[in-house]
Amino acid sequence: MTFLTRTLGNLALGLMSAMPASAQFFSADEVVQVDLLPGYRLSDDRHMAAIRIDLAPGWKTYWRAPGEGGVPTVLRLTGAEGVAGMAIHWPRPQVFFTNGLRSVGYDGTVILPVEFALDADGTAQIEGRLDLGVCLDVCMPISVDLAGALPVTSDRVGAIAAALADRPYTAAEAGAGAVTCAIEPISDGLRVTVRADVPDTGNDETVVVEHRDPMIWVSEADTARQGGIVTAVADVVPADHGPFALNRSDLRITVIGTRMAVELDDCTG
Repeated sequence: MTFLTRTLGNLALGLMSAMPASAQFFSADEVVQVDLLPGYRLSDDRHMAAIRIDLAPGWKTYWRAPGEGGVPTVLRLTGAEGVAGMAIHWPRPQVFFTNGLRSVGYDGTVILPVEFALDADGTAQIEGRLDLGVCLDVCMPISVDLAGALPVTSDRVGAIAAALADRPYTAAEAGAGAVTCAIEPISDGLRVTVRADVPDTGNDETVVVEHRDPMIWVSEADTARQGGIVTAVADVVPADHGPFALNRSDLRITVIGTRMAVELDDCTG
């Protein structure tokens, strides 16, 4: 069975006007291949599948929060039979620095495990679209249509299991301590200062602050470490660029380094 229908076509690189005359043009198929791995059944009417993204050398794609230098990766179901919901289990990303911009994502081969909640323990079908950006010196947007069956089998797939194991640690797993978020008003929103007791995660340590509402913009956080304490300062700006009430439980905080990443528990005042 074919598990992938491509709509890549011959998409040219984005940001054409910024490219020098000597720049090389690529088709999408030259820089990225995307496949749906049908996966295996879990207990309680759940199914674990995955999306495999193979990138050409030097190219990268992005995490759910890509940073100012990246493009978010988004999976949408356009049709489903026997499926009630889904969730992506994001593997630990890397932090890239290119032309003064910081981005968060992946290079080489990345497998994104996707867990589906099923209506019943039977055959399920999905159709969806993966939107992502792939970048070298400049970026190109890619849309890939995915379609296939989720088979009734309990045979685990090693590549999917490895990607699940390479997720960010929880605060408890990493031995992290208290997390506080101090909030102050700014002209167009709020400024959040995170202070977290978390073990060293490695070089290029970066704190990513996200808000559950995608319409609320969060800036890149200025990150610093002193001993066992990481601090990060980010601006949180709503669509109307005005004052708003921030629930700290709506913030997701991830510390990313070269050795590991840690997702922190809800912060306090």
